[in-house]
Amino acid sequence: MTFTCLEKVSLVVLGAIGLRILLRVSKLAWKKLIGPSLGFGLDLRTQGRWAVITGSTGGIGKAFAECFARKGLDVMLISRCLEKLESDAAEIRQKYGVEVRVLDVDLTEGQVVFSKIAKATEDLEIAVVVNNAGASYDFPDLFTNVSEECLARILQLNVAAVTGVARVLLPQMYKRKKGVLLNISSALATIPSPYLTVYAASKAYIVKLSCDLVAEAEPNGVTVQCIIPGPVATVMSKIKKSTWMAPKADKFVEHTVKSIGLEVCTTGYLPHFLLTSIVHILRCICEKGTVWLICKTMSNIRGRALRKQSRQLKEDMLKEEAPRIIE
Repeated sequence: MTFTCLEKVSLVVLGAIGLRILLRVSKLAWKKLIGPSLGFGLDLRTQGRWAVITGSTGGIGKAFAECFARKGLDVMLISRCLEKLESDAAEIRQKYGVEVRVLDVDLTEGQVVFSKIAKATEDLEIAVVVNNAGASYDFPDLFTNVSEECLARILQLNVAAVTGVARVLLPQMYKRKKGVLLNISSALATIPSPYLTVYAASKAYIVKLSCDLVAEAEPNGVTVQCIIPGPVATVMSKIKKSTWMAPKADKFVEHTVKSIGLEVCTTGYLPHFLLTSIVHILRCICEKGTVWLICKTMSNIRGRALRKQSRQLKEDMLKEEAPRIIE
């Protein structure tokens, strides 16, 4: 059987395309399934003794602290509430027998706080820093309806604080030629996010910052990774009941830690990767339809939140009026 020149070229092109697809699928399977499952992620115990976590008194931050303590790392907890910090520190010491330090600071205060963090950690052999502290909307809302105070807090924590913490802690890791910086972003940074506009934009900044820091940090022996979680059942997300798609924080962190060192930017949790992939596919099929669907979903969440807020206001008014009626 003989082929024409055109048929030969077509076969070569199809073979090249098939090989490329095979390589992409193989690489994806390695990063998402095989590597994490077989334990090929970075062993943090080879990087140093201490884990430093911001926003560590609840949700994902606390789950990271417990996960690292379980692995034998000493932990520094950074958050605003000293009482909660000391309570969590005592709990971790008792459960895991590791050393725990606390630092109560408000990361919205800027450079003075970053200097305090640098001073408090200067004697630590840092294995990993989790840049987790962040803020979001109370509920999805129009950009023009969100208060200036809320927007300022989001920008201070999600942009300025993430940048400041990385800036003061990376130098000592560079000096030791070891360490890991985990910046916590959000899946909303990579998909359309109307009604959460500023929050999503601030998280997109973290993705860009992390991806470019990778190139700077790698020659210095430091691993930088960006985590882009989807829905996780935490107080901040207001998801009360965990599901396969919205796991508890400890389950999310358990999966995410296995991916350290395998990807530059990852959801950490496979179902979240599937969720973002579905959105990207839908956008390729119909951009406007996908954005409309997300807008509709966000509007429904907003409507429920406003109705709940309205009921709460009425209940509060009735409680205030009750004593007057009795009098």
